[in-house]
Amino acid sequence: MKIGNIDLGERPVMLAPMEDVTDPSFRLICREQGARMVYTEFVSAEALVRNIASTARKLNIDDRERPVAIQIYGRDVEPMVEAAKMVEEAGPDLIDINFGCPVKKVAGKGAGAGMLRDIPKMLAITEAVVKGVSLPVTVKTRLGWDCESKIITELGPRLQDCGIKALTVHGRTRSQMYTGQADWSLIGELKADPRMEIPIIGNGDITSPEGCVHAFDEYGVDGVMIGRGAIGAPWIFREVAEYMRNGMKGMVSDEEKFALLRRQISESIDRIDEYRGILHIRRHLAATPLFKGLPDFRQTRIRMLRAETASELEQILRETEEKYFK
Repeated sequence: MKIGNIDLGERPVMLAPMEDVTDPSFRLICREQGARMVYTEFVSAEALVRNIASTARKLNIDDRERPVAIQIYGRDVEPMVEAAKMVEEAGPDLIDINFGCPVKKVAGKGAGAGMLRDIPKMLAITEAVVKGVSLPVTVKTRLGWDCESKIITELGPRLQDCGIKALTVHGRTRSQMYTGQADWSLIGELKADPRMEIPIIGNGDITSPEGCVHAFDEYGVDGVMIGRGAIGAPWIFREVAEYMRNGMKGMVSDEEKFALLRRQISESIDRIDEYRGILHIRRHLAATPLFKGLPDFRQTRIRMLRAETASELEQILRETEEKYFK
């Protein structure tokens, strides 16, 4: 699969952009584990144009991450074009436009998935950004605003006509947020549309190698993007790659998984500070499948998610490893 001149190989599996998740450390770990491309946290165009420091820091990328995309969102043409030009100067491999974020503070203000209620403006922004930069531009969106307006099969060709180089579709509407099951049927229908010439990337509920292979086989997508399935489990990309290559499962040992979680904790602390770094990593510790189904683990989980120092957290991890994994 190619996005512009970026060759991602056959059946690429990528890390989805996620706010407060896809920081530089996590992106690099996922790349090392086999993600073919990674995406930054989404960047507010208006905040970037206003030179908000915390937003500008999201443009920091490491050459070891490449290929890497920076994703932007906004509700007006001019700030989006200006932000795209600023992003281009930061040197990513491509620019992605977020038309899919469902959270109220974004979609409720008309940005992200909110654009699904204003298609003319969505298309105007897309066309202007494509013309305003020389990097490949892609779009990530959803099936539609709600179950009564699943418009992606008609929207896809119109976005393609704006000049984008790939389209990622999350198999839910905005009104669904992240509830229920992702519906890949319309993603498959869009991919089968003879009008579509750009790569179609599917996203939603991919949490296992089998699920990833099923998405490729059943819906014919060019690529798969993994989001929440990678939180607390960056090794999923390696597991998927091994499964697609030789059909083998469980290729990442528990020891390796613990080592990756410890690395995330350490690098999160180094990047921010001890207290806030641990707060940041709690989402990964709460979500990791490594601890799913462990008997009598509830109190240990509570202690883990309340730990405030690196030494306290390491002690809990060590106890858990010795009790359940030795």
